[in-house]
Amino acid sequence: MKDKLMPFLRYFIPFSLLLFGIQFALINYFLEADLYYSTVSIYSFHVIATLLIYLFLIYVHNTFRDKTGFAFMGCSLFKMLAAVLFLLPMMLSDTPHPFDDIIAFFIPYFLFLIFETIYAVRLINIK
Repeated sequence: MKDKLMPFLRYFIPFSLLLFGIQFALINYFLEADLYYSTVSIYSFHVIATLLIYLFLIYVHNTFRDKTGFAFMGCSLFKMLAAVLFLLPMMLSDTPHPFDDIIAFFIPYFLFLIFETIYAVRLINIK
C-alpha cells in the first residue's frame, strides 16, 4: 500500500497547495469576491475526498484487482453526490451571486477529478 500511496502523495500535496494558492490569491486579492464558502473549506472538501477515494482504490486494487475501474466510477458518483450536498446550503440561501460560488467550487473539482483519473488509470495499469 505504501508503494502506491507515496508516489501519489508526492504529486498530490504540491498540486493541492499550488491550486489553493492560486485560487486564494485570485479570490481574495485580485477579484476581492465575497463568496459563501471560503477557499479553505472548498479545498478541504476536495483534498479529503480525493485522498479517501484514492485510499479506497488502493484497497480495492489490492483485494479485487479486476474491480478497480468500477470502484473508481462508483467513488466518482458518490463524490458528485457529496459535492451537491456540500453546495446545497449555498443554493438554498439568498446568495447574491451563486454562479461565482459554483465556479469557485467546480473548477478545482474538475482539476482534482483529472488528477484522480490519471492516478486511477496508473493504478489499474500496474501489472
